[in-house]
This record gives sequence, structure tokens and C-alpha cells, in this order.
Amino acid sequence: MALTRGRLLVASPSLSDPNFCQSVLLMLEHTSEGALGVILNRPSELAVGSVIDDWADAVSTPRVMFVGGPVSPSSLIALASVALDEADEHWSQIMGRIGTVDLEQSPADVGGLDEVRLFAGYAAWAPGQLEAELADEAWFVLDFEGADPFSGDPQELWWQVFARQRGDLRRLRFYPRNSSDN
Repeated sequence: MALTRGRLLVASPSLSDPNFCQSVLLMLEHTSEGALGVILNRPSELAVGSVIDDWADAVSTPRVMFVGGPVSPSSLIALASVALDEADEHWSQIMGRIGTVDLEQSPADVGGLDEVRLFAGYAAWAPGQLEAELADEAWFVLDFEGADPFSGDPQELWWQVFARQRGDLRRLRFYPRNSSDN
């Protein structure tokens, strides 16, 4: 089983589920018991301060909640980039400087905090479900770059990820923003 933890899961153009069409997910966990990730390119219009005021000034721009996925939309997940030499127990590493942070803490109490993004909900797969979707070529598993989780232009992330690939995948950077334009 190829594990996707710490990698990007990028929707294939053929993936038509409206929850995931042209989505880019950062995979937070993937074991034999299932998988979990957050969608990086679905900003909402809801200001972070209207949901969790203590973190409003700590989040990266745009300072809005992101739709992390269709599962448990009332739950919050915070991704954070930290200085590794200052990281503490309030941060849990996923890959490199990227991890999840404990929202019960004040941002000032999280060691080495650099960038933060908040997600309402997440994407989850039962055991074997993601593997089946990967076999059906619904997703591309690609490496992330450190700035991906905190992109200043998240609506363009799907095309940006493909633009840095090599070979045939790079061509997808020209895929129409609106499939009805095709």
C-alpha cells in the first residue's frame, strides 16, 4: 500500500464529485485504517475572527476559513508552519515544517509559529477506499512545496501544482478553469 501522508492528493480532471473537483488536498494521515486530508484550495467567505477570534490575527491571508472537506464541517483543523528548532508540544509534525496545531492554545503559546490556516471539516476515506480511488486514477499523488498549504492565491493552486510537474502532467496547467469552456 502506497501511503500518501505528507503528500498532495490532486484531483484528476475526470473527478467530477463537486466536493473534490479541481481540489488539492494535503494528506494528514494514511494508514491501513483509512486516510484523512484537508482541501487546500477551497477558501470560504467566512472570516476566521467570526469563528475563533483568538486566532484571527495569526492566520495567513486570506484570513478566512477554508472548507477542508465534506466530513464533519463543524470541526476545525489548523495547519501550521513552524520553525523546527522552536517547535513544542502544541504542534504535531506532518512533514518538514508543516503540521497541525492545538487550537486550545493561544497562538502566542505555540513555539516557532510562522503561518497558520484553519479548515472547517476534512476529507476522509475508509480502509481501502482511497487505494481504490487511486487505482481508478481519480487522484494524482504529488509532492508538496512548503508554501502550498498557505498559498496566497488558493483558487489557482490546482493549476500551479501542475505547472511545476514534468512530462504529461505539466500539460494540465492549461486545463480550463470552467469545464464548460472546454
